[in-house]
Amino acid sequence: MNEKQLVGEKAAEYVKDGMIVGLGTGSTVFYTIKKLGELVNQGLSIKGIPTSIQTETLARELRIPLAPFSEVERIDVAIDGADEVDSNLNLIKGGGGALLREKIIAKAANTFIVVADSSKVVEALGSFPLPAEVIPFGYEMTKKHIKELGIDPILRQVNNQPYKTDNGNYIFDCRISNIFDAAKLERELNMIPGVVENGLFVKMADVVITLDNEKNVVIKS
Repeated sequence: MNEKQLVGEKAAEYVKDGMIVGLGTGSTVFYTIKKLGELVNQGLSIKGIPTSIQTETLARELRIPLAPFSEVERIDVAIDGADEVDSNLNLIKGGGGALLREKIIAKAANTFIVVADSSKVVEALGSFPLPAEVIPFGYEMTKKHIKELGIDPILRQVNNQPYKTDNGNYIFDCRISNIFDAAKLERELNMIPGVVENGLFVKMADVVITLDNEKNVVIKS
């Protein structure tokens, strides 16, 4: 069993009968969703709220019942991956392009659980480029304003065309050496007109499931 599967399946243990569950996006939480599909098949009763079209498709394939987000007042637990996790459990997310929906769902959850293999655990955030989701209108000017923060924003592309999120927006992958004040940077980026949201998840994770050097599962909270 690989690291992603170990931590992904461990997170499924937090899901109990009758819960509304936020279903994240990515290669690690894939194993959580797959495990939940097995448990549903064995009689577990849950309703899922997917963070992306990709996750919605996977959940439907696994016959996990889904609920319209508009009809849900609160999410019991949301489970998602991360691109980086620091010692304060702050995160960089958005490598898969679903950061806006992921943050909305994480904020709505009573408990936000993050699954991360050992390679994602870092001393300081910033080695992984920080995604910023921006609206297409005037994105060149938005890029200029981001650069004024001392950041190098690179437009994410697929087949020489701007990558589009499920929300129809673009993403700048922002190169920063070390993020010393994640909360300040999160605010500064989100104050720029045109920036919809960024991939800094500050003081949002309640539990991080990862592995130590001996590949033992570690729960951080």
